[in-house]
Amino acid sequence: MTVATRRAGLIDRERLRRLSRKSDLRGWLQAGSHFAAIALSGTLLYRLWGTWFAAPAFIVHGVLINFLYAGQHELSHSTVFRTRWLNLVFGRLIGFILITPRDADRIQHFAHHRWTQRWREDGELHRRPFTLASYLLRLSGVEYWRANFAALALYAVGRVREPYVAADERPVVIREARWHLLGYAGLAAGALALRSWAPVAFWLAPMLLTKAAHQLQNTIEHLGLPHLDDVVVNTRSVRTNALIRWLGWNMQHHTAHHAFPSVPFHRLPALHRAIFTERGMEPPTMTYLGFQAAVIRALARRGEADWPDDRAWIVASDKRSPAGRATIGARG
Repeated sequence: MTVATRRAGLIDRERLRRLSRKSDLRGWLQAGSHFAAIALSGTLLYRLWGTWFAAPAFIVHGVLINFLYAGQHELSHSTVFRTRWLNLVFGRLIGFILITPRDADRIQHFAHHRWTQRWREDGELHRRPFTLASYLLRLSGVEYWRANFAALALYAVGRVREPYVAADERPVVIREARWHLLGYAGLAAGALALRSWAPVAFWLAPMLLTKAAHQLQNTIEHLGLPHLDDVVVNTRSVRTNALIRWLGWNMQHHTAHHAFPSVPFHRLPALHRAIFTERGMEPPTMTYLGFQAAVIRALARRGEADWPDDRAWIVASDKRSPAGRATIGARG
């Protein structure tokens, strides 16, 4: 089934065209406010260093850095700025900060959009089914960083194993990884020459140690939903507040984003209203903590491979869910 078929009838073309308009101003406001918040939290962390108050500043700073990935994600879609080269420049900058090279991430992400919830073809499902232990490692960020660093090292030595990376894309991924490692080596050499721990204290340590906060978004988007070619049922949105939606660049409206990924981040709330709210519908939707509780309960009973692929096994338990008061399903 094609993407167009899955989206048929959700919205008329003229309204979609209007919602797909990009804006340099909105891009600068979002990117600028996010980087300004990082600068503020970093300054606060610096001033509070050596006191107990540094701990919450450290956490906030790390969370803000990690959620830059929401920006990188949108920049890969070229929907943050109307001016195309700005999407490329900021995408590479954020990819360097997050140790997630832009081109490799973009290739993986486009495979994810094209083959959402199809094992091995979906760039995000190039993994073994979760057990409770492996899921908790992923949620903690430990497995995320291990896989990230391993991929970067393998690419740098010319080994690209992922099936969704085409033959003509492999040299791009390899070259990009080598440039990244060269850049990191330069930063390390500069820090050693200056005898400075600043890159560790204000970048690496906060980013690495608070990854779990960003994993709340990464894990909720598709896990436990049917492995079917239907964006309305295979992608989950998040019920949260305006501050967290700003932090995540509106990626909490994830079902709307998957339905029409050409719509810019700042118009996703309007798109969600157009294709769901105005029709009296709601896509699969949960809160962050409600989802985590449901996943842990489900995986404590059986591994991901033992739950059905053709229907949801993690669903909302409140009456606002379109399924009503649902329960975790079982095979057979």
